[in-house]
Parts: sequence; C-alpha cells; structure tokens
Amino acid sequence: MPETADWLLQGPPWVQYRTRVDLLGEAESAPAVQAARAGMLAHPQVHGLLTELSDWPGQPLKRHNDASHALHKLTFVADLGLRAGDAGVDAILARVLERRAPDGPFQVVVNIDPRYGGAGVDQAGWSLCDAPSVLYALARVGLGQDARVQAAAAHLAGMLRENGWPCAVSPELGKFRGPGRKSDPCPYATLIALKALAQMPEWRDSAACRTGAEALLALWQQRKERKPYLFGMGTDFSKLKAPLI
Repeated sequence: MPETADWLLQGPPWVQYRTRVDLLGEAESAPAVQAARAGMLAHPQVHGLLTELSDWPGQPLKRHNDASHALHKLTFVADLGLRAGDAGVDAILARVLERRAPDGPFQVVVNIDPRYGGAGVDQAGWSLCDAPSVLYALARVGLGQDARVQAAAAHLAGMLRENGWPCAVSPELGKFRGPGRKSDPCPYATLIALKALAQMPEWRDSAACRTGAEALLALWQQRKERKPYLFGMGTDFSKLKAPLI
C-alpha cells in the first residue's frame, strides 16, 4: 500500500486529492489535501469540463452509455470532488435545477428513434437510466438537502417495485421501453437509483434501499441465467472505468 499511495500521489491533482481523502483518510482541512484540491480546481482539464457543462443539458442524449455526454461528465466532476460554491459550479447547478419535471425528477434532452417508441425529435424528459444520475450528482456536490432534490429522491423511491426499479420514462417520452419484460427489474436503473439515494443519510438505510440492494444481489447470484433488459454482468461489467458507466 505505501508504494501504491506514493505512486498515486505523483498523479494529477484530482488523483492526489482523492487518494489523500479516500485512501489515506486525511481531513479536508489538512494542508496537503487543500493544496491538492486547489490544484484540481485550477487545472485546465477541469476547467474544460466545467466549460462544456456550462451549456447544460448539451447535446440530446441518444444512448445512455455514451461516456462523452454531459450527463456522465456531470457525475464525473461530482465524483472528483467539486462542490457547490466552487468557481463555475453554481451556474451549472442552476441550469440543472431549472430543468425539473412537474412530478419531481430532473430532466435531460433526449432524442429517441421511432423504432424504439420515441418521436425522433429533441425533447425534454427523464428516464430511470438518467434521472438518478442527475440526482446523484446534485446530492454529491452538496445539495442533498435542497427541497427540489429531496422531492426528486422521494419520487425515485416511490417508483421502486418489490423486485427493484423498473424500466420507466416520463410521459413526454411516449411508449419507449427497453428490450425486456415489463415485470422485470432494470439492473442499471436499480444500480444508479441506489447510488443516488445512498448519498442522502435519510435514505441510505431506508426500506427502499434495502429492497433495491437485495434485488441487485439476487441479479448477481443469477447472472449466468438472467439478463433482464439485456444487462449482463460479465467481464466488461467488472472492469474499472471512468466515468463508471
């Protein structure tokens, strides 16, 4: 471990920052942690991400595993450790927060091909393979107690079924649904829903999270026999990657 930590501390400032906080357990107030975080906030690559995100929601989302999309860049900067109040972040968060559906979730712009039940045009909406990621990012940057974020979390928890979160979309997106049985849980929706709710202390140990966790564990045990909505858990699933999609 010491050799690994020393190697990581020679990396870019965001790697140094996360290493010190997550692996070495150093306090945010420690001078070395503050220096690494300041270096991260000043880095041109981080500035580049924030510049891209200032145009939120950006280009329409056509596939949810597109790592270059603004949705995943938003969660990535949240994972790096950027917070509300950091330079350039609040303007992005304001744009994210203003795109909220009447029923609670935060929206993105999508374009779903008519072959899959969509309209083939750019339109605002949400699905359970994007809304939890937006919620996660907002909670992660420090807005977990915002009333709008809490409402989105309650809506997400309310969509849970006894076998996990389903494939579901907002009314604006019509009849779009993934390739699977309606009664099946969506492994990806369940995974990112748990990821989002786990950011909030009031939800982390809730019955909803326990049900979702049991659903994922059951899917893991049955991974050789079942692939609900074509989501498998093979070698690609097990690889570390960033953004973690």
